[in-house]
Amino acid sequence: MADKKDLATEGAKDRLKGGAKELEGRVRSTAGAATGDTREELKGKAQEIKGKVQQSIGKAKQQSDPEPGVDDA
Repeated sequence: MADKKDLATEGAKDRLKGGAKELEGRVRSTAGAATGDTREELKGKAQEIKGKVQQSIGKAKQQSDPEPGVDDA
């Protein structure tokens, strides 16, 4: 990393964005299944997975920050 930012804050942002992405994917997948659009359903499932991964990265960032709330920049 070029500059050291507060990992807890970055992690919280990643978790929120990941949750939104996962929810959007779930809606997209459900809509695809309801309309019989397999391609849209698969895109939704992929988006759900991306959201879960982003949430996991955010959680790891939060757990690795020894001083939450302190910006080292």
